[in-house]
Amino acid sequence: MKKRIIQFLTTYFLFVLLFVLQKPVFMVCYHDLYTHASFVDYLRVMWHGLPLDLSLAGYLTAIPGLLLAASAWTNSALLRRIRQGYFGLIAFVMACIFIVDLGLYGYWDFRLDATPIFYFFSSPKDAMASVSGWFVLLGLLAILIYAAILYCIFHFALIRTKKPLKIPYRRQNVSLALLLLTAALFLPIRGGFTVSTMNVSKVYFSQDQRMNHAAINPAFSFMYSATHQTNFDKQYRFMAPEAADKLFATMIDTPATAADSIPQLLNTQRPNIVFIILESFSTHLMETFGGQPGVAVNMDKFAKEGILFSNFYANSFRTDRGLASIISAYPGQPSTSIMKYPEKTDKLPSIPRSLKKAGYSLNYYYGGDADFTNMRSYLISSGIEKIICDKDFPLSERTGKWGAQDHVLFQRLMKDLKEERQKEPFLKIVQTSSSHEPFEVPFRKLDDKVLNAFAYADSCVGDFVAQYKETPLWKNTLFVLVAD
Repeated sequence: MKKRIIQFLTTYFLFVLLFVLQKPVFMVCYHDLYTHASFVDYLRVMWHGLPLDLSLAGYLTAIPGLLLAASAWTNSALLRRIRQGYFGLIAFVMACIFIVDLGLYGYWDFRLDATPIFYFFSSPKDAMASVSGWFVLLGLLAILIYAAILYCIFHFALIRTKKPLKIPYRRQNVSLALLLLTAALFLPIRGGFTVSTMNVSKVYFSQDQRMNHAAINPAFSFMYSATHQTNFDKQYRFMAPEAADKLFATMIDTPATAADSIPQLLNTQRPNIVFIILESFSTHLMETFGGQPGVAVNMDKFAKEGILFSNFYANSFRTDRGLASIISAYPGQPSTSIMKYPEKTDKLPSIPRSLKKAGYSLNYYYGGDADFTNMRSYLISSGIEKIICDKDFPLSERTGKWGAQDHVLFQRLMKDLKEERQKEPFLKIVQTSSSHEPFEVPFRKLDDKVLNAFAYADSCVGDFVAQYKETPLWKNTLFVLVAD
């Protein structure tokens, strides 16, 4: 049993080591883009890239784990040939992905995804048109050399054995132990037990997008993209292109008039901004709009005190799509989310990035998991400098399904505002989460569980605003409240 377990662990951590070492190689190959990178930056890239490396290593170790479990019952030469073939195939695929990614990054400026397959199979002639024959030959040669190196490593560490593994006396126990170890790979594959599953966003850690790109495992990026493809080209054709162009022209070609000017609403041109994104809120909760009385009482109060936008409608039906609409003005898509495509969100405009150019400091507060549906990569590429999320709260304060409850979230923001020296002007974006299924909150006002959760979230915002009014920051702050 001991030898088989050692071989299992060796297989897993060898994959991890190879993926980790690919990162400095990538950075050295693109040294012109990383001239400013220090030795510590190289270490940070390797460290922050580990989640994807651990996940992909889990995928690749599953089959060897099953083969080792089977070897407890037979010493057939067929198993050895399957292992040799498997590691040979993996060596070739790893080499193809790494070399192709290395060659394309300089042109595309994002790590490898399923795009090359799309271009190659849809129009192979056009896909190869911009690539010289020498470039292709050099790439093929590099793939073969790297695949041979990888296979030699696999052969030396995993395939070559002085003595074949013997069939153990307690074969049931041995095979069960290996099956349990293989099943345990689910943990690194998924990325833990939190609500978010493993995604490319997990490795984003820097305001420098080049560093984030270097931390991405191209094989994971390719696999993730290939398994999350959606055919978009026919989903949004509701009318003929000519009719759509004619209709759109009426929206953008109308000359502005004096009536279109925006009145001056603020007492300063550069206010501090607290942007509160309210989970699932609706006009149905506000008496101001003819909704339920006694639920969102603070929202009704703010509607009278501030500017109420009565013709403002929901951005989408899911948070990840709503955030892209609110922050980047990207229309919510009915069947997918732009946030799931980091290579696309890198290019989106955003309110935070525009404010950053104007000298604003940027923070994002969220009680839940910032890695959910690639949120972290989106926020960082949007310009957010610091993200406070569930990991920044002690376990004792993460009492909700989604992490820290809303009152804890606002308490943390108020604590930071009071204790930290604030660089002004600033943008603080707060995303609430308690008014979401399962609607379990530390608050009891209404008998209806759902309405009670919304009343709780509303009270948290109200308490925060009341406390904020007592600070010197109040007179120079704009509050924006919007549902996700």
